[in-house]
Amino acid sequence: MANGFQNPVMYTSECLFSLVNELVFSKNVVREYDDKFANKGAQIGDTINIRRPARFTVSSGAALSTQDYTETSIPLTINSQKHIDTTFTSVELTLKVEDFSERIIKPKMIQLANQIDQDGLQSAVGLIGNMTGTAGTSPNNISFITDAGRKLDDFSAPRDGKRFLLLDTGSNASMINALSGFFNDPRLVSSQYKDAVFVDGTNTIGFKIGMSQNIYRQTIGPRGGTPLVNGASQGLTAGWANTGTLVTDGWTAAAAQRVAAGDVFTIANVTAVNPVTRQSTGQLMQFVVLGNQSSDAGGNLTLNISPAIISSGPFQNVTAAPADNAALTFVGTASTAYGRNLAWHESAFTLGCVDLVDVGELGAWGARRQWKGISLRVVRQYAIATDTVPARVDVLYGWAAPYPELACQMITA
Repeated sequence: MANGFQNPVMYTSECLFSLVNELVFSKNVVREYDDKFANKGAQIGDTINIRRPARFTVSSGAALSTQDYTETSIPLTINSQKHIDTTFTSVELTLKVEDFSERIIKPKMIQLANQIDQDGLQSAVGLIGNMTGTAGTSPNNISFITDAGRKLDDFSAPRDGKRFLLLDTGSNASMINALSGFFNDPRLVSSQYKDAVFVDGTNTIGFKIGMSQNIYRQTIGPRGGTPLVNGASQGLTAGWANTGTLVTDGWTAAAAQRVAAGDVFTIANVTAVNPVTRQSTGQLMQFVVLGNQSSDAGGNLTLNISPAIISSGPFQNVTAAPADNAALTFVGTASTAYGRNLAWHESAFTLGCVDLVDVGELGAWGARRQWKGISLRVVRQYAIATDTVPARVDVLYGWAAPYPELACQMITA
């Protein structure tokens, strides 16, 4: 008897169900599905605008002081089309539905989900400036987690049960051992003892903690010299921008790459501000470098960074703009790779998924379905010369960090 693969809608639905269930990082972020491409299909390079709410300042006294309602947005670029292509024999198409799903659909969707998670975690490293942990040191006590929680608190991340934390395999093993002596719910102790993992979906020290083999290892840029701010009062004094620039000098006097995407640094005396209370957090603001960047022959380099430096107004994020010749201090040793565990609130990241052209509407064997923010398409054809059926499963998506301040990298060895 023919299995569900003979029906494109059934097969597509089974693939989509399996894919969503295999996601790890991607299941704990905002999944934004945009149906504006449903008729014509989307292409690489299309964008979705992710809106951020306006912010206001509080006035004192009886006098009216109106403020404009300025809603900001971040573009999410659709830049990844990932697919898995297989060829079935006519015999395989007669497998029972259960066998077909377990032997063929599930392994394919595990790989596809793995790729989506990898892309998201790598993207996060390049967008998040907040960082805790010690470069080159494996975590060995509870402060590794509580420091990340404090960082999220400093930036007013909600405590609404939607805080998550992903550990690499080494950090997971270290933290299971480090927390073994603490009092825990018996269910948690049982899971940690039997499975050597934290209980999925259960809050532990303020986070729902998981383990992922996809945690990204980022290599620090080569650097060189003693980088300094070149020119006072850089940044914005009003308004908002997601990213900004910082003019620097003092790098080694040669045209060469100095920093890598994901490098994190602080600026002397530029302290972070809580976005709600507008009070200093007492910690230097951390910035992330956007993309690999090189100095000129004189050792000058204009860094592209996130977040933008905003020293006043409703979107203020630092106590003061950097002074001229303020020192830049980078995390980690040059040209060294470190693990980047990740803590975040669900709203920090958005996975944007859009529709590809539905070839089923064009007369081909295929279908497209959307569920829980993921759009997936299946297409197949028959190769008469070999009595086989080539088929492909596609997803089209992109990643963005609308609220990068609500996430924190946790650097390790």
